[in-house]
Amino acid sequence: MRFAVAPRILHQFMESCCARTQRLKTEKQMNGVNEIRSGFLKFFKRHGHEIAPSSPLVPRNDPTLMFTNAGMVQFKNLFTGLEKRPYTRAASAQKCVRAGGKHNDLDNVGYTARHHTFFEMLGNFSFGDYFKPLAIELAWKLITEEFDLPKDRLLVTVYHTDDEAFALWKKIAGFPDSRIIRIATSDNFWAMGDTGPCGPCSEIFYDQGDKLQGGPPGSPDEDGDRFLEFWNLVFMQFEQIGPDERINLPRPSIDTGMGLERIAALLQGVTSNYDIDLFRVLINAIADATGVEPDGPQKASHRVIADHLRACAFLIADGVTPSNEGRGYVLRRIMRRAMRHAQILGSREPLLWRLVPVLTREMGQAYPELLRAEPLIVETLRLEEARFIDTLARGLSILDEAVRDLPGGAALPGQVAFKLYDTYGFPLDLTQDALRARSLSVDVEGFNTAMERQRAEARKAWAGSGEATTENIWFPIKEKAGATDFLGYDAERAEGVVTAIVKNGLPADRLGVGETGSIILNQTPFYGESGGQVGDTGVMRASGVRFRVTNTQKKLGDLFVHEGVVEAGEIHPGLALELAVDHARRTAIRANHSATHLLHEALRLVLGDHVAQKGSLVAEDRLRFDFAHLKPISEAELSRVEDIANRAVLQNAPVVTRLMAVDDAIHSGARALFGEKYGDEVRVVTMGYAQDREDDGEGRANRAFSVELCGGTHVSRTGDIGLITIVSESAVAAGVRRIEAKTADGARRHLNAQAHRLHDVAGLLKAPEEDAVKRLASLIDERRKLERELTEARKKLAMGGANASQSNRAQSIGGVTFLGRSVTGIELKDLKSLADEAKQSVGSGVVAIASVDDDGKAGIVVGVTADLVDRFDAVALVRLAAAKLGGKGGGGRRDMAQAGGPDGAGVDAALAAIGDALQAAQTAA
Repeated sequence: MRFAVAPRILHQFMESCCARTQRLKTEKQMNGVNEIRSGFLKFFKRHGHEIAPSSPLVPRNDPTLMFTNAGMVQFKNLFTGLEKRPYTRAASAQKCVRAGGKHNDLDNVGYTARHHTFFEMLGNFSFGDYFKPLAIELAWKLITEEFDLPKDRLLVTVYHTDDEAFALWKKIAGFPDSRIIRIATSDNFWAMGDTGPCGPCSEIFYDQGDKLQGGPPGSPDEDGDRFLEFWNLVFMQFEQIGPDERINLPRPSIDTGMGLERIAALLQGVTSNYDIDLFRVLINAIADATGVEPDGPQKASHRVIADHLRACAFLIADGVTPSNEGRGYVLRRIMRRAMRHAQILGSREPLLWRLVPVLTREMGQAYPELLRAEPLIVETLRLEEARFIDTLARGLSILDEAVRDLPGGAALPGQVAFKLYDTYGFPLDLTQDALRARSLSVDVEGFNTAMERQRAEARKAWAGSGEATTENIWFPIKEKAGATDFLGYDAERAEGVVTAIVKNGLPADRLGVGETGSIILNQTPFYGESGGQVGDTGVMRASGVRFRVTNTQKKLGDLFVHEGVVEAGEIHPGLALELAVDHARRTAIRANHSATHLLHEALRLVLGDHVAQKGSLVAEDRLRFDFAHLKPISEAELSRVEDIANRAVLQNAPVVTRLMAVDDAIHSGARALFGEKYGDEVRVVTMGYAQDREDDGEGRANRAFSVELCGGTHVSRTGDIGLITIVSESAVAAGVRRIEAKTADGARRHLNAQAHRLHDVAGLLKAPEEDAVKRLASLIDERRKLERELTEARKKLAMGGANASQSNRAQSIGGVTFLGRSVTGIELKDLKSLADEAKQSVGSGVVAIASVDDDGKAGIVVGVTADLVDRFDAVALVRLAAAKLGGKGGGGRRDMAQAGGPDGAGVDAALAAIGDALQAAQTAA
């Protein structure tokens, strides 16, 4: 299904959004979200902090987290001492998601003032540099001087035993004791886990006034909205060794977190995060698109869509794609919840994708990854929403029928909820969300029972033969451990937790030093072999542990199996490992893979549209590409292919990836590659600018050069390929040709080696390099001429009477002339010509010419003149001779036949055997 919006309507929609945006920016010019974010970072940069870019939403260094949920995640290894950086102070604006796992705010989003799936965390950090005095001083200076918050509306909390923080707030802020509240609970004591760095906190609150309900922190009604906590200062001063043991850290550190949306609400004088300038722009765009009042009875739906749009766009930009497992499933839940609320607002056509330009305009400057990924975000949202519209219609119809006769307060049977999930793709949480408005619930236990029943049936049905039988080990492993999240499209380093081990083809609970086996992780940057691209290699490490990855395979579609050997320590399930792909190898593989796409299109341009890939190999040292073509490719054609592909390289165009429906992708011109198995959704990789076929590549049009379906890893820009050089072209099957090529350093080394060889050849020929080929051709012609003359001389010498022994001279046997001769210095291939000459010399008769090569092997040719072929058969005669040479058989015609054998010493006997046969024939006559 394809969707289009009239340009006029889309233009009017964008104009309306722009006008609203401008008004809001004018009103909030100094306190807009973008200004607050940049103001925070500039403040800390003036105070010696390194501004660290936001890390991705998929944590690379904390495999225990589904998503990055705080600013300190990217700095975790600095706090623990595992990593060193060239700075000891940092500040960041970190994108965060809380929509899965322990930190899940999804169900509250849209119905409260401050819950979000996506939010931004502002923070400043000290890694053993400054501690409480400067941390509190900087915080106070920022909020009261830079942000100009009124001091009389501020108050803080400290951990109940943290007398130092209490005294510092009193000194720096001038607070009375009543506005420094001691809290004895874990709310004011932070820990990274059961062990590791930890310390007391100090939270900063703002009194929003008595128009809101609620009391100060620590009071019975502290959960009200009046006192808003907007900044938390964590003083990491201890290390938790065990449940009852805690020691002082040698270098105490600082970790702070301020919610950007919260501080924006305070500075803009609003009590809901959804009323800040950024959200008002998004909500007004939704209102313009749906025609539904943004602050009316359905304002919660506007808020859900605005919040979820941000989460979806940023997750997709960071490489997450919708699926039915893991992070992809959380993304799909967020997307479908937003799409459900778009339906509530009356939207019957896909809506979210139309809002992406509004979001990128607001946040793209701070987060350029949004701009880079905009095509991918748009296509993914449009594809998912188109599918969801059909799913929702079917699901709601079944749901309506199922709940029609339910008594009040009853739960929807779990089997019905499972049928909606299994048959119609209706997630359980979507069913729960739809029923919430009717005050109905779902029998979740019954749903889980039906799910387990289906899994048991799937296990029972899993069978195969041959190699497939050995593969059934992976099915229960995947069911237990879950799919592996692949991080490798934009990362080569990450952390992962071991979920399963296989040794000697069976599940195992450990791998020791020197043992080989396979490791499965919850997430990995290692690419699993598929689509012609080889699997990644590299290293996995932990303290005292090292695992050398020698290959990575992909099983059951999304289970990544890391094969290798333990070089130190022991591997066991639950172990967290640092993962590092071999960067140089991966870089070379990326270049080679992208080059196959460019070569594919270049071959089509040169040879015709019939060219289609029939197989490929993408390794680190070369690429191999098989394609349909009926005849050899000329040197001129190969040269043109190479030129066109390298012109695309020199364009240095971005390589863009989008997620599309298969049918849409094919309809748009994307080419499917041999060996790939495609689901409903596919990755479409676009490279370069189109080259005009008529002018042999010099022109360019407003379209892509290469558009292909591909799940492999690729370069960021075509220029990263460096250079493509074709090293060979050959046939591999009927109608299938193969080219092999190299890129980047491999191509350079190949061409350098050729240049050196040319230099050496020119030196040997004593000719300039530009004349070497001509000089060599002349020498070859001269040699061929000399070889022909030498052959003729040898033949004359061999047949000369003076050199012929008595046994080799022509003789009459029963009235038939027989010339039997053994010769030397004559190659076996030249015996036939000698036999022809001998036939002419005798006029009428039988001739036999034999020769022995340097290895002692003999060959013999028998010729019968035309007048005698009715009496004598050359084939029969040569077979008699072959037997004397230790050979069998022989073949040819009645007038000329040949044979051979390994015993050169039997030449005279072979000639004699032919003479005997002639004599016997005459006697018989």
